Amino acid sequence: MQIIADIKTKIIYAANFCTGRRHDFRLFKESEIKLPPHVQILADSGYQGIADIHSNSIIPEKKTKMKPLTEKQKQSNRDLAKRRVVIEHIFGKLKIFRILSDRYRNRRKRFGLRFTLIAAIYNIEIKSSS
Repeated sequence: MQIIADIKTKIIYAANFCTGRRHDFRLFKESEIKLPPHVQILADSGYQGIADIHSNSIIPEKKTKMKPLTEKQKQSNRDLAKRRVVIEHIFGKLKIFRILSDRYRNRRKRFGLRFTLIAAIYNIEIKSSS
C-alpha cells in the first residue's frame, strides 16, 4: 500500500494498492503517478532509485560492510526519520480499521472503495480536530 499525504496538514491525497504482494517502489513505478517537480518525496530505504524518476526526493543513506555511515549521514537519516514519522503515524491511524491491518477476505473489487472511504473518514477527523 502506498499513500501520498501532506506532512503539514496530514491530509491523504492519494492511495495506491494492488492485489497480492508487491514491493512499494514497484507499485510506485507501475502507478505512473506524476508529481510536480517542486513536490518533495520523503521515502524510506525501499525506494532506492527514486531519484531517477523524481529528482526532488529524499531517501536515507544505507551503509555497507566496507563503508559505514559517517556521523553526518547518520544525522541526516535521523532528520529524515523525524520528518517521515508523520506518515508512519498516518499508517497507524489507518490500521485502526481492521481491513488494513489484517488479511482482507472480502471481494477484491470493493477494497479500493472501502479504502477510499476510510481515507475520507480519516481526512474528516483531521480537519475537524484542527
